[in-house]
Amino acid sequence: MASIRKQSIISILLVYVGFVIGAVNTYLYVKSGSAFSPAQYGLTKIFFDFGQNMFTIASLGVMPVIYKFYPYYKDNLEEHKIDLVTWAMIAALVGFILVTIVGIYFEPLIARKYTERSKLIVDYYYWMFPFALGMLCFSVIEGFCWAVQKTVFSNFLKETVMRLVTTIFILLFYFRWISFATFMHLFSSLYAIIFLVLIIYLRREGKLYLNLKITRVTKKFYRKMFTMQFLTFSSTVISSLALTLDGPIIAGFRGISAVAIFAMAQYVANLVVVPQRSIQAIAAGVLSKAWKDKDLGEISRIYERSCINLLLLALFIFGNVWLNLVPAMHLVGIGEEYYLGVSVVLILSIARIIDAGTGVNGTIIGTSLLWRFDFITTTGILLVLRLPLTWILIKRYGIVGAAYADVTAVVAFNYVRFEFLRRKFGMQPFHLNNLYSLLLAVVAYLVPWLLLGGMGGWTGLGLRAVIFSGIMAGGVWYFRLTPDVMQLYHRFLARREK
Repeated sequence: MASIRKQSIISILLVYVGFVIGAVNTYLYVKSGSAFSPAQYGLTKIFFDFGQNMFTIASLGVMPVIYKFYPYYKDNLEEHKIDLVTWAMIAALVGFILVTIVGIYFEPLIARKYTERSKLIVDYYYWMFPFALGMLCFSVIEGFCWAVQKTVFSNFLKETVMRLVTTIFILLFYFRWISFATFMHLFSSLYAIIFLVLIIYLRREGKLYLNLKITRVTKKFYRKMFTMQFLTFSSTVISSLALTLDGPIIAGFRGISAVAIFAMAQYVANLVVVPQRSIQAIAAGVLSKAWKDKDLGEISRIYERSCINLLLLALFIFGNVWLNLVPAMHLVGIGEEYYLGVSVVLILSIARIIDAGTGVNGTIIGTSLLWRFDFITTTGILLVLRLPLTWILIKRYGIVGAAYADVTAVVAFNYVRFEFLRRKFGMQPFHLNNLYSLLLAVVAYLVPWLLLGGMGGWTGLGLRAVIFSGIMAGGVWYFRLTPDVMQLYHRFLARREK
């Protein structure tokens, strides 16, 4: 747990540096009088949605196979002889070629669907392919980083460096030094840039080797790997479609400008989930080894700690965001059309808090021998609930409908996973401290809201944040809501004494 805690703290700090940079980027996109129109900003969101689906299909499900089976390779082979990543990358590139052929074939259908309301999608359709290729290559190597517990640097590249490069591209267009077409061409290379940096880093660390010789471990486990790859491929494709189709569906029904409003709301809500993303990436390799060693005690401990720690972090972030969201939007001059996304921020944030508060349940199941259960339930919920709801609710309610579909699916996912781990392994991660954390967040929110709710300007923003954060931090410390706080405190004291 100490390893996870240390890496998590470093990763979260680095990622939030990236989110600060991302906030600047979002501001440059959405500020009143910005060089970017809502449609142009919406196109960047569509790139991520289309790219995510292209890369997920092309990957053929190799990422979970990497971090699930890597411990077996590590225990039986020297690092320079491990061939797992080589075959995973070859499989992914073959998949991308097939996806590209299908994408070219369906281009006329895309043109008919989006020309009227979202013509920019048609204009830049083919530039989504290099964007997706970069995302694919980076994600395969990122899966390897999860396995070898080198997640801090890969998270830093994806969450921080890529946003910094995006800032450079945005400023080039913002000051009219390049055209929008050139901006999108540069934008399509974002993942390719960080992929090359990650490859260089892993090579210098002596962790990544190209080995085309089939090893005895591959010969022993290839049937199990193919089975897992086939089933997880189906699940991840359906998951990707369900989680990213909101943008294309909104563009089809409401136009690409509505996608921009939803993208801004989604970005703000995703601030809540940054710690979860970091901890999941770090925990994957540790949990895989714990399952291999049949260490249920360690798995249960990680489960419990992740629930309380992620809940506290999510509540801390959400309280600060929701107290100051509208005042901050007024203060920095966000375009009026983006205020339509405020209610979406609230609904999506609730979904993120629920997901964070249930910890790394999906990662625990996904790294176990019973990962098929997660595949079956995930696929079922997405096909029966998420995909139909997304289509129906967006058609009827627009971007708010997409948020309702999201929170409904999150509740269903996490209830099923919680019940499975409770009944199968007797793992029940919730205690009174989880409830006390919710009550603490409510009190911490109400105090600055009642005292300073109408105060504007930077002073109001600062005071509300300081009061809320102070009550939350003080409450966590006073009530000992998480054991990690005391452990970090004692480590700090020990270092001071040295």
